[in-house]
Parts: sequence; C-alpha cells; structure tokens
Amino acid sequence: MLVVLCLLFYPLCSTVLYSFTNKTLIKQSWSFRGFDNYIKVLADPAFGRAFLTTLLWTFFSLFAQILVGFSAALALKRVGNPVMRPIYRICMIIPWAFPSIAIALVWKWMLNGIQGYIPTLLMKLGLSKGMLQFLSDPGLVLPTLVFINIWFGAPMIMVNVYAALQTVPQDQYEAACIDGASSWQSFLHITVPHIKVVVGLLLVLRTIWVFNNFDIIYMTTAGGPAGMTTTMPLYIYDLGWTNKLVGRASAASIILLLFLIALCLIYFTLITYWEKEDQG
Repeated sequence: MLVVLCLLFYPLCSTVLYSFTNKTLIKQSWSFRGFDNYIKVLADPAFGRAFLTTLLWTFFSLFAQILVGFSAALALKRVGNPVMRPIYRICMIIPWAFPSIAIALVWKWMLNGIQGYIPTLLMKLGLSKGMLQFLSDPGLVLPTLVFINIWFGAPMIMVNVYAALQTVPQDQYEAACIDGASSWQSFLHITVPHIKVVVGLLLVLRTIWVFNNFDIIYMTTAGGPAGMTTTMPLYIYDLGWTNKLVGRASAASIILLLFLIALCLIYFTLITYWEKEDQG
C-alpha cells in the first residue's frame, strides 16, 4: 500500500490538482484557474502536431513490431536443431537487452549525415547521390526513428509469442495434418486461437510503452528538426521543464492519460470477447 501511495496515487493526484492551477517552476505561489490549462493546451497548434506525430509513431511502430516479432517467433519455432535454436534466440533478443541510451547513441553515430557509416555506405554503393540526412531530413527522420523502434521492440514481441507458441497442443497440428489441412489453415484455426489473447495483451502493453516513449526520440533527435519528431512525451517535457509551465504540462499529461485509458478499454473489451468466445 505504501508503494502504491508513493509511486502511483500521490503523483496522479498532484498532476490532476496542478492541471487546474497556474503552477510554474519559477515561483512557489499558485492559484486555481479551472479548465484554463486544458483550453490552452487543446488550442495549441503544437499539441495537435505532437498528438498526430505520436499516433503515426505508435501505429507504424506497433504494426511492424507485431509483424516482425510474430514472423520471427514462427520461424524460430520451425528450427529443429537443438543447438542452433538457443543461439538464434539469443541473437534475436540482443537489441532488447541494450539500454536505450546505447541504442540511441549508436544509431545516431551510424546515421550521422556527415560521416555516418550507413549514409557513406549507401553513397559508395550508388544508392544515393549524396550523404542522406536521416536525422535532419523532414521526409526521412520519422520513418528512421520508427525503424529504430522496430529494431528495438520486435525482439520483445518475438520472445512472448514464441513462449505462447509452446503452449499450443501438438496433437492438434497432427490431427489437422491427417485431415489434410494446409499450413495456412493450421495457422489460422489452431495457432491464432491459442495465442490471440497473449498477442492482445502484448498489444496493450506495447501501445502504452510506445505512446509514452521518450528516451530514444529525445536522445536521437530531441524532437527535431523543427518539431517533426516531437511526440506527446516530448511536448509535455518542453512545457514542464523548458517553459516551466507545470500546470499546463499536467493538463497535457491528463489528456494523454484519458486517451490511453479509452484505448485500453477498447483493447480489453476485445480481449474479453475473445476469451468468452474460446470458453463458449
């Protein structure tokens, strides 16, 4: 109870309280302003851009992470060599084992538009006319960050889906094979029903984590160029710490929290429906 009170209840209550005040980091005194912060945040064009960027960042990251992680888990399950299977598994989980700061700095070094390894290689191979500016070109920067996030997050999906695949009864595959079912039919009618709840829960967790992701973007582009990669966490950080507007940053945080709660309710409704469908 003490842990819950200190780490969850107090911060949440204080954020809700400050969202209705004009509290700043410059002066100690503050007063209630009602919904003034919420109105100002929702009317801010930077909020709309940050929210749209966050939606794009989350959707494409999640879609590709699920696709790559799911495919990797299915491929790993088909490896029959007992010696190579754990080696493949370790190699595929390496990106997830690295700390975020190491990932951001290494990718920033490799994608550097002046002497980065990847732009230099692409230019020498004749695939680009000059040094590509992956982290400063408005048309490349967000897809580049999404790619880095996919590389980082797909192993986590792979490990969990691979673990779920171990719970699928093998006799059902054998029965389907005897009945003449194709590999696609076995996957669709045996594999998917057994692991869809696990994938649904992974989708919930990854949606929250990716939506709130701060470190990789901040350490790679810091929201640039010209705010092209400013997501909601960076927008809230700029309001609270750069501009010292704690009240307005708290209001933006509560708006983000409400959106994620609504999204999670939709996810959990779907997962509950799947569970009832399996029981029925």
